[in-house]
This record gives sequence, structure tokens and C-alpha cells, in this order.
Amino acid sequence: MTHLNSLDVQLAQELGDFTDDDLDVVFTPKECRTLQPSLPEEGVELDPHVRDCVQTYIREWLIVNRKNQGSPEICGFKKTGSRKDFHKTLPKQTFESETLECSEPAAQAGPRHLNVLCDVSGKGPVTACDFDLRSLQPDKQLENLLQQVSAEDFEKQNEEARRTNRQAELFALYPSVDEEDAVEIRPVPECPKEHLGNRILVKLLTLKFEIEIEPLFASIALYDVKERKKISENFHCDLNSDQFKGFLRAHTPSVAASSQARSAVFSVTYPSSDIYLVVKIEKVLQQGEIGDCAEPYTVIKESDGGKSKEKIEKLKLQAESFCQRLGKYRMPFAWAPISLSSFFNVSTLEREVTDVDSVVGRSSVGERRTLAQSRRLSERALSLEENGVGSNFKTSTLSVSSFFKQEGDRLSDEDLFKFLADYKRSSSLQRRVKSIPGLLRLEISTAPEIINCCLTPEMLPVKPFPENRTRPHKEILEFPTREVYVPHTVYRNLLYVYPQRLNFVNKLASARNITIKIQFMCGEDASNAMPVIFGKSSGPEFLQEVYTAVTYHNKSPDFYEEVKIKLPAKLTVNHHLLFTFYHISCQQKQGASVETLLGYSWLPILLNERLQTGSYCLPVALEKLPPNYSMHSAEKVPLQNPPIKWAEGHKGVFNIEVQAVSSVHTQDNHLEKFFTLCHSLESQVTFPIRVLDQKISEMALEHELKLSIICLNSSRLEPLVLFLHLVLDKLFQLSVQPMVIAGQTANFSQFAFESVVAIANSLHNSKDLSKDQHGRNCLLASYVHYVFRLPEVQRDVPKSGAPTALPDPRSYHTYGRTSAAAVSSKLLQARVMSSSNPDLAGTHSAADEEVKNIMSSKHFHEELALQMVVSTGMVRETVFKYAWFFFELLVKSMAQHVHNMDKRDSFRRTRFSDRFTDDITTIVNVVTSEIAALLVKPQKENEQAEKMNISLAFFLYDLLSLMDRGFVFNLIRHYCNQLSAKLSNLPTLISMRLEFLRILCSHEHYLNLNLFFMNADTTPTSPCPSISSQNSSSCSSFQDQKIASMFDLTSEYRQQHFLTGLLFTELAAALDAEGEGISKVQRKAVSAIHSLLSSHDLDPRCVKPEVKVKIAALYLPLVGIILDALPQLCDFTVADTRRYRTSGSDEEQEGAGAINQNVALAIAGNNFNLKTSGIVLSSLPYKQYNMLNADTTRNLMICFLWIMKNADQSLIRKWIADLPSMQLNRILDLLFICVLCFEYKGKQSSDKVSTQVLQKSRDVKARLEEALLRGEGARGEMMRRRAPGNDRFPGLNENLRWKKEQTHWRQANEKLDKTKAELDQEALISGNLATEAHLIILDMQENIIQASSALDCKDSLLGGVLRVLVNSLNCDQSTTYLTHCFATLRALIAKFGDLLFEEEVEQCFDLCHQVLHHCSSSMDVTRSQACATLYLLMRFSFGATSNFARVKMQVTMSLASLVGRAPDFNEEHLRRSLRTILAYSEEDTAMQMTPFPTQVEELLCNLNSILYDTVKMREFQEDPEMLMDLMYRIAKSYQASPDLRLTWLQNMAEKHTKKKCYTEAAMCLVHAAALVAEYLSMLEDHSYLPVGSVSFQNISSNVLEESVVSDDTLSPDEDGVCAGQYFTESGLVGLLEQAAELFSTGGLYETVNEVYKLVIPILEAHREFRKLTLTHSKLQRAFDSIVNKDHKRMFGTYFRVGFFGSKFGDLDEQEFVYKEPAITKLPEISHRLEAFYGQCFGAEFVEVIKDSTPVDKTKLDPNKAYIQITFVEPYFDEYEMKDRVTYFEKNFNLRRFMYTTPFTLEGRPRGELHEQYRRNTVLTTMHAFPYIKTRISVIQKEEFVLTPIEVAIEDMKKKTLQLAVAINQEPPDPKMLQMVLQGSVGATVNQGPLEVAQVFLAEIPADPKLYRHHNKLRLCFKEFIMRCGEAVEKNKRLITADQREYQQELKKNYNKLKENLRPMIERKIPELYKPIFRVESQKRDSFHRSSFRKCETQLSQGS
Repeated sequence: MTHLNSLDVQLAQELGDFTDDDLDVVFTPKECRTLQPSLPEEGVELDPHVRDCVQTYIREWLIVNRKNQGSPEICGFKKTGSRKDFHKTLPKQTFESETLECSEPAAQAGPRHLNVLCDVSGKGPVTACDFDLRSLQPDKQLENLLQQVSAEDFEKQNEEARRTNRQAELFALYPSVDEEDAVEIRPVPECPKEHLGNRILVKLLTLKFEIEIEPLFASIALYDVKERKKISENFHCDLNSDQFKGFLRAHTPSVAASSQARSAVFSVTYPSSDIYLVVKIEKVLQQGEIGDCAEPYTVIKESDGGKSKEKIEKLKLQAESFCQRLGKYRMPFAWAPISLSSFFNVSTLEREVTDVDSVVGRSSVGERRTLAQSRRLSERALSLEENGVGSNFKTSTLSVSSFFKQEGDRLSDEDLFKFLADYKRSSSLQRRVKSIPGLLRLEISTAPEIINCCLTPEMLPVKPFPENRTRPHKEILEFPTREVYVPHTVYRNLLYVYPQRLNFVNKLASARNITIKIQFMCGEDASNAMPVIFGKSSGPEFLQEVYTAVTYHNKSPDFYEEVKIKLPAKLTVNHHLLFTFYHISCQQKQGASVETLLGYSWLPILLNERLQTGSYCLPVALEKLPPNYSMHSAEKVPLQNPPIKWAEGHKGVFNIEVQAVSSVHTQDNHLEKFFTLCHSLESQVTFPIRVLDQKISEMALEHELKLSIICLNSSRLEPLVLFLHLVLDKLFQLSVQPMVIAGQTANFSQFAFESVVAIANSLHNSKDLSKDQHGRNCLLASYVHYVFRLPEVQRDVPKSGAPTALPDPRSYHTYGRTSAAAVSSKLLQARVMSSSNPDLAGTHSAADEEVKNIMSSKHFHEELALQMVVSTGMVRETVFKYAWFFFELLVKSMAQHVHNMDKRDSFRRTRFSDRFTDDITTIVNVVTSEIAALLVKPQKENEQAEKMNISLAFFLYDLLSLMDRGFVFNLIRHYCNQLSAKLSNLPTLISMRLEFLRILCSHEHYLNLNLFFMNADTTPTSPCPSISSQNSSSCSSFQDQKIASMFDLTSEYRQQHFLTGLLFTELAAALDAEGEGISKVQRKAVSAIHSLLSSHDLDPRCVKPEVKVKIAALYLPLVGIILDALPQLCDFTVADTRRYRTSGSDEEQEGAGAINQNVALAIAGNNFNLKTSGIVLSSLPYKQYNMLNADTTRNLMICFLWIMKNADQSLIRKWIADLPSMQLNRILDLLFICVLCFEYKGKQSSDKVSTQVLQKSRDVKARLEEALLRGEGARGEMMRRRAPGNDRFPGLNENLRWKKEQTHWRQANEKLDKTKAELDQEALISGNLATEAHLIILDMQENIIQASSALDCKDSLLGGVLRVLVNSLNCDQSTTYLTHCFATLRALIAKFGDLLFEEEVEQCFDLCHQVLHHCSSSMDVTRSQACATLYLLMRFSFGATSNFARVKMQVTMSLASLVGRAPDFNEEHLRRSLRTILAYSEEDTAMQMTPFPTQVEELLCNLNSILYDTVKMREFQEDPEMLMDLMYRIAKSYQASPDLRLTWLQNMAEKHTKKKCYTEAAMCLVHAAALVAEYLSMLEDHSYLPVGSVSFQNISSNVLEESVVSDDTLSPDEDGVCAGQYFTESGLVGLLEQAAELFSTGGLYETVNEVYKLVIPILEAHREFRKLTLTHSKLQRAFDSIVNKDHKRMFGTYFRVGFFGSKFGDLDEQEFVYKEPAITKLPEISHRLEAFYGQCFGAEFVEVIKDSTPVDKTKLDPNKAYIQITFVEPYFDEYEMKDRVTYFEKNFNLRRFMYTTPFTLEGRPRGELHEQYRRNTVLTTMHAFPYIKTRISVIQKEEFVLTPIEVAIEDMKKKTLQLAVAINQEPPDPKMLQMVLQGSVGATVNQGPLEVAQVFLAEIPADPKLYRHHNKLRLCFKEFIMRCGEAVEKNKRLITADQREYQQELKKNYNKLKENLRPMIERKIPELYKPIFRVESQKRDSFHRSSFRKCETQLSQGS
């Protein structure tokens, strides 16, 4: 301590000193459900076994607690659960994006108007401001903006402002990391408690029949039809009126309150749809068959009145007399089944599983529940409500309206199950069974957690039990269908007796109405009947005897009685069940008694001292039983004198079943034997002892006990689990208890240990038992945690016969001499020394000494460690496989040992013996090598290794609290070295060590273990003896060390800060490693550091800033590691293609996703750099890195920011000042990434969430149904779930993967459905996180600026800092941050103005852009900040060069690009800002004498005119074509200002990209590139550059319009002109490359080639070989695409659109050709335009003209707007077709289009063949498609009219061509061929070829002008029929056998056609073939091209 200064001492104590111990042993009373614990009856001496059981059930839990385990609130804080009030402390951050969302809807409300666009072409930008700026009111101005302040003071003010109102805990704002990685959370096991299944509450309300004449008794129970098992005991209920109860008064001596219950709580562990509630109704015995007695109920109705009333009265009297006489006997009457399938149906179980996953699964300890637990919902007593079973109805009231009459010969349970199965099938038994009308109303609901006034099955009141309630509820004991694996925790000892069948058929006549009296006897005298039989309804609580119901006149009756007996705790040979058989006379005879004795039978309760259960068939004795009969079983009674008279000659005639539900009787031979033998050692017994059916002598005892220990594991799993706590206690007792048997020392340690190992193995391997997330068996975990305590070494054993009190549960606190058990007659005294107090010696006798030598006391932990070390073979393997269990036993026993010895004040080193510490070392080494060995094996062993690794880590973690820490550190070092030595696979190695370290680092004294080693005795001597405690990292030694090395992981650091050093080493290794699976490991590594830091941040012990400074100092090396990992960080620029904040919808983003990231950045006007992509990483060597994903990067970045926030700021500045510039650039790059990383993403809109939720719930449901239907164990489900690669919801990965990247970070508590409040809260927290993170980044930049202003490298730094600042302005920021950011910017401008304007031209442009953007903000605060900054920028640039042309240019261009892009751009706000700037310039007295104010005004005026264009654009926002026309015009108006034209072309490109018009976007960029080329060629004449726009002709003929008209327009040398980043060679290349990418996306691969033809020479000239490689690979891809996709490519579809009507303004009578996406159908475009203009003018005023005939203006309604839309096809002249060969060429560079209009001379569009004319219209457009816009105006129109015969010629040509194509297709397509053939030769189609021939070729035309046409058509037919023939032949070769007939049909049709056509084809027109003698010139005229052609050219001017 002396080495530390006082501050450190104080801090160390606050962080939890080491002086007191960490572990605390606590006794917690067991929670008891009942008011009094369930105990055996008093005053009885108990067997040792019963005593042990009871003690185990009532003794307290012993729990070892950690004193400082982070106080609950931080744990709570780390788990997001308890953040619930945290958000209330946060300030609300205002984000502009969110204020806009609120205000937008209002603006959209009014109808839109289409504003008419006046033509502005030819004019320059509008110079006259459309209104004066001065008329506006300026915003509030910043005070003292224009005052002179020194830069230092300015910085100081800024810093103070930034430091106020900051959020102290950064991690409180950050969503907690996925628990998947949180291995350090050790789930606290569930407390063992009584098992309760799904509980339902059943209340019986009323029971009524048509007539009420007698008392009736109901009993209900649950039955499972499928399992054919009764699954609950009976519940008896009396619903009779007081009048009827009075009938029976004579027979009910007393009525206990508990017997008046009318509601029962049933428990069902395994719900299924086959469960039935069966109600049985009995009545008092009376004369007659059941049917006779039931008849009145079916015949008479009380409501009938009259005679019926008399009958009823008579029946009532009759009933009363029977009740008085036979009141204690019952007869069966009726029953009714109630299906609970709607309650327990499988589909409602679906919620069960999802909830069990969500409610329980992610409970505070992070435990995950699987289906297995939902099946075994044991520990949690889940009420159905939570469990979702029956959650679909709260409480349902059921009414049963008819009952089935009981059949006297079918009363057994077997019969009942048959009935139920039938009932389930047809839901009625009416056909066979008579039904009785009646009404039973009952209410079924899920039982609440707490029920007032409830009794357990043993009739014990359950808490809370108010005094005054009369009618209690009863809990009904469940008989589960399958095993329930929950250890006993309460004393329960019940016996159920079921008499089943009696066969007295051959018995004398008197036996007809038979009843059995059942008694539980403790002797043979009649008075020995014990009152232990539970009573039924309305009677005493306990009875001495009970009678079965009577079946009238049945000699072999079936019984369905259930007799429930409370077994005495101590059973003797005298206890037996006695059955007495009687005949009951129903008729009253004079003097005859009611009962006639028929016989007796009995069943002894114990056989070989063991409880007898099972089915028996007993003989019946017909006379009084002899004395001592009960000593024997009825079947084996020895011969008596006189002999006993038996029915049926001693054959079994009475069937009975006995079942026990007991937590005392094991009902398992192996366990029974084990316990018996154990007790024979502990107490004095007489040998030989009897165990089951063998006798064991004292000699054989040791051998037998060892055998029974070995056989323990052979017992069935269920009893083993039920008695698990006792079995383990006994085994541990045996392992340390010194034994002397028959004078020999016996040692059972090894056997006991091996048995424990075997039990642990079988529990872990059982599929039915659940495990926690570390694979620990839950039963064992809760045993160790709650039940286990150091075995008590036996003291003097009480002499037999003395009453034993239950020992004090804390008995082992007493130290002192204990004497060993006296075994056998020799009383050997053994002496055991108390390890804690060796001074307490006893008196020594000789025997004493001897024994002392034989046995010395063994400590449990030493024995256990020794057994672990010496174990071999399978045992050893199992021990290490389930090491966690043994480790936790060790730790708990060590903790108790220390607690008992009160050694806490002494040195840790001396607490445990050297032998023990050696054993621990051995164990740790062995486990480590086991882990390594497993990892080398194939994959499936990995999981096992992981579990062992985690167990080992927890073990060492615990040892740090118990043993000497130096020793533990040594173990840790050995572990790390040993693993490295044995493992070659890096990812696995790192992953193992990471999880290991992560657990150790979660130690509550982790900081102390690392920060300062305090007392001398705990310095880690072993790992680093060289370091003295002087070297602790206290502030005093900061100065001595070189500051830079504090940020690196040095070997000194590793020695001093052992654990942190190890962790950092792993992180560095993980980040540096490569290989498969490494990214998972990197995630783990980062997550480990992240969780550590977040736990410090939220630890109340670390609240003070000085503590945080110390902690941050500990983590400084992390900064170095992060800087080295810079190239691996996720590149958020790629993920986020919309650099400009659009409030854009998903579609827009998706569209953008298709562009490569450079394109995105360049289009966005972001810094385009040829050298690198995305983030410009300064100076990084070229290496292939493994990239981290977004989440991991974010987690790493938040750690970096935390250190930067909390570290000593002056230290950081010193560090920065020493750094080389390359490292500084890296830091700036890192900050750049941070900015994007923590950008605020806004509220997750609730509708998005809900769709996600829907998907989730559907998936879960589907999975669930599958699992339940397959019914395979829950375990399988869990294993599948844990399979590598699936996250928590396997089905969701596919659907939600994409979401993850988009939703910023996965919200940690991704609950399924989020309420609005939760979303708001989340947004509030993430808004604060974004603000805080960016402010930390800002602090860092200030540090860099301040530290480096002294240095020379500031010029390069300034660029970096600016880049980060500008980038942060580009994100969505809160007003808080913006205020500080602008302040920093102003300080920068003031400090480095000159540098800024000279060097950082590009940054300056970006800066202008961003500042201007914020000038248009809707937030006043932001606006006033931005205006002030912009004004200063102008002012300083004027000061620097006294002419701020460049800034003017940049501001103008920024505005232009803003206007073009940002959809949320608001020109009113911007105008306000311009006005404010004007106000500044007017008030700036210092500048008044310069030309500055006038220049400012000029600039503002210019900006205002640009805004005017914007307003126009805003109006056309909804009409994409009009908008593009407008942008096109604006761009054209800037023809003289290349920078602005370029900006507008880029704006257009961006708009096109958003609409997925990639080709047009590419064309915009090509035009931009041509523009740049023009100016470059004016500046420098390099042969490799394109010669202006001429070089671009191959790409598009339209580009020529970019050529500069004359040199005098603008000389590029003038300052500020063509100064943008694009007017350079790299800019040109950039534009072209983007264009190529877009062409490629748009499928125009041929143009990609043309573009690269221009790029390649430039790259070659610059020797950019890497770039060339890339370019050629892209070319190769393009050509491959051409080869593969040629005809599959889709190019545009074209439509002619004409506008008519004065409503259209300029557009009236204009025609355009629109290019639409491929396969757009006419209705689509028609619908789109109609809908759009309908919105503009009102739908009733818009009409679409459906045909393509010329429009007659005069016939149109002047008040309407008409649109005519026609599909057009590209049109080429014959000569053009020679050049346009490929599919692409026919779809590119198109200027002419054609459409056809059919008509007849009468005016109809269609007519007969001979009157059908056709008009072909050819349109010529102003530019060629594709162009920079998607619609181009038509400038020329020509029409040709075809006569009917010409139409026929064209049609036949077309048909023939189709045939030719089908014939020559390669590979042949038979379907296509058959289709075409069918249309040509098929049975004459209407207007088919034959008809055409008959119309036009039948006769030679009269008009000689038509000769030529006739002949041409004839030749067409000739070719056509020839082609048909070829096609038929070809088809013959292609068809399959089943098409033969079809082929014959075709052939036949073909021949027929050929025959019909032959005469017409062969007939020639003689005139045409005559020799020509004379030439008449005017006749030739008619043959010119084609006969009738009307050519009309209409030139329509316009754009």
C-alpha cells in the first residue's frame, strides 16, 4: 500500500478492496407453499430413511453468494430490461428529418395544378430576381460574429460550450450486445420446488335433473384417452340442497369445511387434445336396476304439473326412506364426458412455445428455454395463462345437458376408455347408451398464480389462507402420463387403493348386492382401523372405513372406487388393508339386518420391509380370520387349525390395484437397497439385516454396500431424479465418512465418487432433462447451488429407541470431537479431529489412538480434488466432460470450508493444503489438455470443448475469490500457453481463449486485479515477479514513460495488467488472423471488450470522472489495436448509397443499390478519387484483409469513442502531437468511419416493424407446428437451434438478413411488436447516442487541430479534419451537434482561412455545399448557424484573395446541385438565409469600404434566380417527363457556364438512376464527359485525350451538342471557371467509368466497349495497370453478357403520345415519342398518364383517345384535355438494315418510328379483305434514343397508304418469313414450328391464306395498274407454299410416336391447300411477259416505288 499515492488508495478502496472475502455463505429458508410444512404425524419415532427425507425437505438452502457481484442495478443496466426509466433523464434531441416528417402531410392535401412551362431556351439564367430579397425578414443573427477574437479564445469558448450538458455514460445509450456472446452470464439455476403442471380451475356451479327427488353425488377426474390413463385423483363434490342433505343427516356425524369444496384445481403436465373431464354421478342405494331407478328421470318432467307433481312427491318420500335406511351405500347412476381439447388443443400450444421462449427464455439470467422445458414446465409452475395453453379463452362456462346412464355390467375403467374413444370419434353414444336429460353447469378457467383459500391434496392450507372463507378450493393430485423429472421437495405419503373386480358367480345365492368395506388397519382388532382414509364430500375429513358402490343383483361386479389413504410415516408388519365383503338387502325385511357378511380379504402393506404396490388378485376367506393372519399375505397363509374356508378353493377372486405417491418410499430396488445399507452403517442395527429378499451379514456389508453404490446408476431415471438430492448427499457423506465395519476400516470414497460421476453422466445424457445455455444439467446445477452442503461427519449415534429430534440444519457449525459409529457388538471408538479447531482434543484411550492412526479427518474438497486427479478411463473422461459440476462442488465446498474455519483474515496462501493446490494445478492442466485434444478431433467435439472451456473459466473465476491470486494467475498463464502449444487452428484457438478470458474479466474485482495490485501478499508473484508494485499505472508515472507507448500493447503493459493484456493480445490476434470462420471470432473478440467497457461505464463504483480516467488509461492500447485494424472496418459508404439525405422511400434506396459505390459517390458529388474506392484511406499497404461486418465495427468504434471521451484529454493531445502524419491520417480515417457509423437513422416506422413481426410470428408458428406434429423431443429442437450458423430464429435469417444492415444496429431488445411509446423511447436514446458520439468525434478533431497547429503538417491535416466535418454535416444531425460543429468550422475558417482557400479546393466545394444545405434547414437554430458560417467563409475568402470568384462559383454550383437533388429542399428557408447573409454584409462595418458588399449582393441575386428555376421544378415534381424537360432546359441555359451545366447533367443522371432509367443516366454522364473533354482539349493538347465531343459520336450521335461554339464563350483560364474536380483527367475518367457501369446495368454492353475505348488510352498514358486490369475484366464481362444474353435482353418500348386541348398550354398539339421500360403494355402507360393528368385537371376532364387515326381538332370538347397514345416500332429503310445487323443495333440510336392504322374507304377501321386499306405513319424525332431524357418531340411525320392488295402482299410476306424462321431455327423448336404450321395450313382459318388467294388471285384484275401487284402476290404464294412443304417435312423428322396422326392431318391439310392454290399460282398475266416495244414515259410513273402513296410532311417545331 505504501507505494500508492493517496488518491489511488482511495480509488482502490472504492472499487472494492481485497481485504474482506468475496464469498459469503448464506442460509435461506426454503419457500413453503403451505402455511405449515408437510410433516409426518407427531409423536412417532421415524426410520432413519424417513427422517433423512423429511430433513432434506425442510432444511434451509445453503447458498454461496458473491458479495460484490456487480450490484443488481448495473447488471440490470447491462440487460436492457431495467433501462425503463433511464430514458426519462435524457434530453430530447431535435432532428430536422423528424420535424419534416411531422409537417409534410399537411402540405400534400390540396389538389395539384399543372403549371405550364414557358419556353426559356436561348435565355441565360433568369437574372431579374422575381422578387426582391430585401422584402424578407432576416433570421436572428449571431451576436459577436463580426467581433475580433483571438483564435485561442474562440476555441476555448467552443470547448466550454461543448462540455456542458453531456451524457455521462456513453454505453447507457448504446443497445446492449447480443446475449449470444455473453458467455460470462452464469444462469442462476431455478430453485428446486414442488412440481405443478398447467393448472386449470374447475368450479361446479349447479347439477339439476328434470325432477329433483333425492340427493345426488358428483365426482370428477381427468382421463387421457390416448394414453388410456386416469390422470388425476377424484374430486368429490356435493351440490345438493339443504333439504336433500337433511335426508342423510343420520349418516353424517360431522361435516368438515374441507369436504364442502365445489371447485378443484387440476394440474396437467402434458396437455393433449385427448384429455376428458369425466363427471360421475352416484345416488343413494335403492332397490332396482340402474335403468329402473333412472326411468322417472327420463319420463317425468317437473314442469308438467298435475299428475306429475303427485308422482314426484311419492318418489321423494320413497327416496327419503331409502336414505334413512341405506344412506351410507351408493349406487352408480350416470356419467358425462367433457372434452378439454379446445382447452389443450395443439394450436393454442403454439403460443406456449413462443412465449416460453420469450417470457422465460430470455429471463434475467439469460437462460434460454427450449421446447423441452415447455414440455416439462415443471420448475416454473407456469400458469396456463402465461403458457398460452387455453389462452384463447379466459373463463368458459360449460353446460352439460344430457348424461349417459351407467351400465351395470360396464363400470370398469376399461369400459370407460372404450366409451370415450367412441365418443371422441362420433361425439355421441346415444345409439347404444340411454341418456338422461339434466343440467350440469361448470366453469373452467386457467388457475391464477395465487388462489385464496386452497388446500393441497394432503388437505394442508396453501398461503394465503384467510380465516373466514367457508368453501375452500382443492388441489387435485395429478398422475402424469409420462415421467416428471423433478426432485421431491415436500413430504408426501399417499396410497391409492382401487378395488376392480370381484367374482362370486359360483357363490351361494345370497351374494347379489355386493359392497366392500375397506379399512387401513394397524393391528387385527376391530378397533385398530386407522382414521387415515380421506373423506368424500360433505362429511368428515378422515374416515376409518369406506364402502364401494353397489351394482344391483350382480354377482361379479366391477368397481370404480378410488380410496385415498394417508400413509403413516412409520410402517410396521402389522399395517394392512382389510377388505370385508357384504350383501346389502335393499328390501326391508322384518328383523333382518341390512348387511350380510360374505367374506374377508387383506393385503399386508409391507413385504420384506418394503411398501407393496401394484395389481393383486386376492383370495376371499368366507369365515372369521384366524389370529396373526396379517403377518402373511392372503395367498400364502400357512395351514391353520381349524382350516380357513376359502371361496373358490383359495383361488384369487378379488382384483385390486394399489398405487403410492410418496416422497419417502422410493419404489425402486436399487435405491431401496442403497438407503437401507447406508442407514445400517449410521445407526445401531442387529445383523444380519434384511434387504429386500436377501439377508446380509456384517461381513458381507462392505461388499454389498459397494455393489449397491455401483448399481445406483442402474435404477430407473425417474426415481433417481426424484430422490436425487438425498442420493447425492448420501454419496458425498460416504466419500468422507470414516467407516469401521466388523473391525476393519472401509473406504467408499472411490466408489461413491464414481457413482456420482455415473449419475451426472446419465442425467446429462437423458433427452428428457433440460440444460441451460452452457450445457449444464438443470437438476445438478440447482442441487449444487441450493442443496449441497459439506457432508456432516457422524457424531455419537443415539441409542435405538430414543426419540430423535430433527437435527439442527446448521449442525455442522459445531466443532468438536466426534466419535465414529459403533458398528456391531464391539464398540470401536473412532476419533475425528475438527479441522477448524485442533486444540479441542478428546480423552485418549488406547483404542482411540489406534483408530486415530487408521483414520484422519478428510476434507470434502480435498477428497473430491484427489478423486478427480486419480480417476481413470471412462470415469476420468466423464469427469472432465461434465467438469462444471465437479468444479462447482469444489468451489462451494471450499467456500464453506473457509467460512467454517474463519480463516478469512489469514493469508489466502495458507488456507488450503499444498497437496490440494497441487491437485488443482493438475486438474486445470488436465482439463486444458482435454480441451485441446477435443479441438483437434472432428467438428462435433467442438461444442464439448467449448463447454469444458467455459466451465474451466468459471472455475478459475471462482478461485480468484478463494485462493491466492498469484497462484490463479499462474494457472491462467499455463492455460494460455498450453492451448497455443497444442492448437494449430487459429480461429478456434482465439475463440476458446476469448471466451475463457471474457469470463475471467467479468470478475467483480477485475479492475483491481488489473489497475493496481494492492497488498504485498497478492501481487502476482508467479506470472511476473520482476514487476514491483511501484510500477502501477498511477498518474505519477505517466510522464516517465514515453506517451506513445501507452497507446500500444507493450510487454511491460502485459506484465502489469495481466488479464487486460491477455484480452488485448487475443483481440489483436483475432483482427490480424485470416482463415475460415474468423469473422465470428472477431465478433466475439470485439464483443468481449465491448461488454467489459460497458460494464465499467455502468458500474456505480466507477461513476467519478477520476476513476473513469484511470480506467480509460488501462484501455489505451486498444486505440493502437483499432488503428491497426483500420482497413478491416466495415465501409459504411457502400452500405449507404444515398449520401444526400433523402426522406426517400425504400424503393429509391433499392434502386440506388444497383450502382457501384464509386458511381454513387460521384453522382452524389462526393469526393471522387481515382486511387481508392469509398473512404480514402491514406497510405495503407495493399493487403487482402478480412473485413469486419457492420455490427462488429460499430461495437469496436463505440469502445474507441468511450476511451476518447473518458481518457485524460491533455494526454491525448500530447500523444497526437508526437504522432507521425501517417498515423494522424489514420485517426482521421477512423473518425470518418465513426461519423457514418453512428449516423442517426431516425425512428423505425411502426408499420415496418409490424410487417417484420408478422413474418416472425408466422415463421415461429410454422416451426412450432412442425415440431409438435413430429413430436420429437424438445431436445432435438434445441440442438437444431444451436446448430452452427442459425441464430435464434432459424427461419428468419433468410427473411430478415437484409433488414439487419438497414436497421442501423439491431435494436437489442428486438421485441416482436413495438408500441409507439417504445419506438419513441428508442428514437430518443438513439438520438442521444448519435449526438454524443458525434460530439466526441468533434472533441477529437479539436484535439487534433490544437495539437497539430504547432506542427508543420497542418496543411494535410486540415484536409482530413475538414473531410470528417463535412461528412458529419452530411449525416442527419441534431441541432445540438450542428451548433457546435458550425462553431468549430468558424474557428477553423478564422484560423486557417488562407490554407483553406488555396489548398483544399475540393473540400471547400463540399463545405459550401453542406453549409448551403443547412441554410435551407427548417430549424431556425441551424439556419442561423449556417448563415453565419457561410458569411464568414465568403468574408475570409475575400480577405485571402480580395476576389472571391472561386467561392462564388462553388456556392452557385452547390445551390444548383442542391436544387436538382434534395427532395426535402425548401426554397423559402433558403431565401430567408440569403436575406440574413445580406443583413450581415450590410452591418459589417469593416468591409464597407471594399467592393465586397456589392459582390455579395450580386451573388445573392444570382442564387435567387436559380431558386426561381427550382420553384418551377417543384411544381413538376410529380410529372417525371416534364421535370426532366425542365432540368434539360435549365442545363441548356447554362451552356455558357460549363460547371453549372455539368452539375445539372449530374442532377439529371441522379434522377434517372432513381427511376431505374440507367441508360439515360449513363447518357447524361456521357454528355458531361464530352463537356469536360471539350474544355480539356482547349487547355492541353494530349494525343491520348478525346478530341472534344466529336470523339463521343460512336457512343451517341446526340453528344455533338456539347461542342463549344466558339472560344470566346468562356476561357477556361478565368479564375473559378472549370475549377471543379471533374475538369481534370481523372474526373473525365471517373465520369466515363460511371457511365460504363450504368450502361452495363442497363444492358447496353456494346456501348460499354465504346466508352472504355476512350478511357483506355488515358489509363495507358498514366500507366494505371491495376485500373487497366479491372477495365479489361469489365470489358470481358460485357462481351460475355453479349454472347450469353443477346436476344434475352430487353430494350425499351416506344409510344407516340399526342396532347390535344387548350388545358395543356404549351403542350397542345405537340407529339412526343416516349421511351418506356421493356415490356410496358399500352394500358400501363395509358393508365399512368391518365391518372397523372386526371390529378392535375380532374379525372372527368381527361380523355384518352383509343385509336391511332388522325385527330380532328374541331370535333373535340374545348374544355377537355385529350391524350392519344399509340404503340410505335423503330423504322429502318432497306439500306439501313444492311448496317443494323445485331439485335442491339436495331434498338440503339433510333430516330424514326412507325405505326400502322387500318381503315376502309367507308370510314370503318376494319372491313372485308378486298376493302381493307392500311396507313403507315413514320415519325422522326429531334434526337436519337437513348438520350438524356425519356421523351423526345416529333419533328417530322410522313404517311404511306397501302391498297388492299398491297396489304395482302405484306401479310403473306410476314407469314412466309415466320415459316422460314421456324424452319431454320437452331436448335429446332417443334412447338414453335407446329404453331406456325397450324396457322398456315390448318383447317381454313378465317381470312387464312386460301381466302386471301381466292379474293385477289382468282381473276386477273381489270385495272392494268394492278398487274404488278397481282404478280407479286402470286410469287409470294409460290414461296409460301414451298415453305409450307419444307415445314411439314421438317416436322415429320421432329415428331414423337404419339404425334403420327397429327402429322398425317397436317400433311393432308397441306396437300389440300396446295391443290386449291395450284391453279391460281400457275396462272401468269400474259401482258407482263410480253416483249416491250415502246416506252411510254408517263406510264412508268405509276410504278415509281409504289402505286398510291400520299406523302404528307408536317414539321412541328418545338423542343
